[in-house]
Amino acid sequence: MSNAPCDKCEELLQDYLDRQLSAPEMAEAELHLDACEYCRRRYRFESNLRMYVRTSAAERMPPGLMQKLSELRSLGAP
Repeated sequence: MSNAPCDKCEELLQDYLDRQLSAPEMAEAELHLDACEYCRRRYRFESNLRMYVRTSAAERMPPGLMQKLSELRSLGAP
């Protein structure tokens, strides 16, 4: 059994998050997200995941960790 509006929202979700949809597609996605709790939860999850990845990637490594990683890498090199 297919759930066409949710399937369409799923297709548009990544581009919606990236703000790469046309105005009609944005409106369609927003209308569906306003009405569908499941897709709204999915949107929040994806949005929070992106924020977590951006935040995690921006954190600095503790002092000395880069050196330890380099040493470990050189140990595994042939």
